[in-house]
Amino acid sequence: MKNNYLSIQAVLKGAFSLLCLTFFSNNAQGQSDYSVTPIPYQIYTATSAVQGTMDDTFSAPIPLGFNFDFYGTLYSSVNVSTNGYISFTPQTQGSFSPWTFNQAIPNANFPAKNSLLGCFHDLNNSNAEGTITYSIIGTAPYRRLVVLFNNQSHFSCTQTKSSFQMVLYETLNIMDVQIIDKGLCSTWNSGNSVTGIIDQTGLQAVTPPGRNTGQWAATQEGWRFQRPISTNTYLFAKCDDDTDGLVSFNLQVVQNDLSAADPLLVSFYSNEQDAISQTNAFVSLNYTNTANNETIYANVNGEIKTVVLRVVDCAADYDLDSVATADEDLNADTNLANDDTDADGIPNFIDNDDDGDLILTAVEYVFQRSANAALAYLDTDNDGILNYLDNDDDGDGILTIMEDANQNNNPADDDVNGNNVPDYLEFTALAIDQFIKSQVTIFPNPASSVLNIENKSTEAISSIAIYNLNGAVVKEIKSSQAALQTIPVAELNSGVYFVKVELKGQVVNFKFVKK
Repeated sequence: MKNNYLSIQAVLKGAFSLLCLTFFSNNAQGQSDYSVTPIPYQIYTATSAVQGTMDDTFSAPIPLGFNFDFYGTLYSSVNVSTNGYISFTPQTQGSFSPWTFNQAIPNANFPAKNSLLGCFHDLNNSNAEGTITYSIIGTAPYRRLVVLFNNQSHFSCTQTKSSFQMVLYETLNIMDVQIIDKGLCSTWNSGNSVTGIIDQTGLQAVTPPGRNTGQWAATQEGWRFQRPISTNTYLFAKCDDDTDGLVSFNLQVVQNDLSAADPLLVSFYSNEQDAISQTNAFVSLNYTNTANNETIYANVNGEIKTVVLRVVDCAADYDLDSVATADEDLNADTNLANDDTDADGIPNFIDNDDDGDLILTAVEYVFQRSANAALAYLDTDNDGILNYLDNDDDGDGILTIMEDANQNNNPADDDVNGNNVPDYLEFTALAIDQFIKSQVTIFPNPASSVLNIENKSTEAISSIAIYNLNGAVVKEIKSSQAALQTIPVAELNSGVYFVKVELKGQVVNFKFVKK
């Protein structure tokens, strides 16, 4: 959900079964293994003027209202450099901000350390044509700091402008950079610019492809910086209908996620020592929290997992994607945190691109007028999966994020045949034989226990395979002479899967949702 939310590598790297076990620790862990992935392009409104924005200066502190973990240290405020970046070092406030550099990062001599580099280059707004503003948006515990550089002139090239946005996410500890329009002034400081993150030593840094120190320009592209999620923490986020902060958690949901093959191998305890010694286990699986973000512990056949019980106000739209928070519990098990359609590690209720196709959920979750004049949510290929959950919106067998002919990480602006229909919404006739596809149907969709594959043709299906989002085969049937094949899927984790059917030498792809 943005100009680039996830690259194809990011979409395919995470299996849902692993993600069910991992979620959002607020503890600073000192991790340095950040990665960067493209995200959809999205710009927020920022209304408060950043104070102290003279040329080459760090601003006064901006209080976050929450703690943000950057390279293992927690920060409650940040300072903004007028040269296009956020500094996490409190001592920089009001001081001189460097403007000249020629080193690619990481580099111990790089002048801007411990920073999120939105577009670090020499800017000078002395003509007062641009603004630097910020806002804290959203609802706790998923608020965001947005810092917006708008129409900032380059030093020595006052007609060249840059506009971009930096975002810090509460709880998730991830960072976004959205480049609206970044020009190039090649005659000053060698035209050097850089987007990325860098630690306080300068020896650890991450930049997007082609955005390290050098001459470059960019428009409407987004990048996300984040670290791997702890595999030792399981989050159970549940709606609090009466907003009193207390709800009853059915811990059988946790059992099923942590040990699907044998849920009874999972037992629960109030403290870690009891979990290790397996004493004083909870007698009942119905547990009412005593505080929000309460921590209990699970023993999973000898392995200890931290279980965080979080109560959320489902009247809030945390990801601002227009989908009601309660509706983002796709598997209807009451846990919002284990629904992650695109397997990017961010649950749907706080993810504004639920299917990871680089098209914002808010763009895809819209009404359309159906053939019988009724209103229905958009499902372009009529496969039973709404576009906002479907990473192949036109059903042509080509992922939406791969229908990006101009390779700018935004499939919405690609229209190869010039018919005013984006390629990702237009079936590619050459993808498969439509007659062949019409002979095979799958049902029900979504499915919970079994998936039926019906063959209406006179030819035998030669193979059937089910793949998860990371491309791994989870079920395979080498041949099927029967007209109706019933495949058990109860043991599969909730999420989106692909079914590949081979018939008459052609491969037909379907998608289905496992509830």
